Amino acid sequence: MATIEQIIDDFAYLDDWEDRYRYVIELGRTLDHMPEADKTDANKVQGCVSQVWLTHSADTDDPSDPVLHFVGDSDAHIVRGLVAIMLAACSGRKASQIVSFDESALFSKLGLMEHLTPQRANGLRSMVARIKSEAQAVSEPSPG
Repeated sequence: MATIEQIIDDFAYLDDWEDRYRYVIELGRTLDHMPEADKTDANKVQGCVSQVWLTHSADTDDPSDPVLHFVGDSDAHIVRGLVAIMLAACSGRKASQIVSFDESALFSKLGLMEHLTPQRANGLRSMVARIKSEAQAVSEPSPG
């Protein structure tokens, strides 16, 4: 799977939005396989028109700021590519980095929001909110 830096570089190289859409779809094809058993209502991202599922695991080497690894999938090609972009940006990072991640700067750099339908843009924001929420939840000290 491409790194977020590679994706940003590739977007800069592609002038035409049709080529960028094809690239986003191609990124979606590189996602790690998500088992069907993980495609549950609990893992579904609310606020997306397409179906989007996210799961995560945490490295517990540093319980106060664990590294999160996400797996995601969607039933729509372009949305699957957007999942791949978000996972490239967030998966494998510390929870604190994910919580403070500036998605607006990334979207601006890629020019995403002005080329997505309002429904897809809302879905992308919902996906980011879910990723940040998961990161916040694992980094909060447990009571007791």
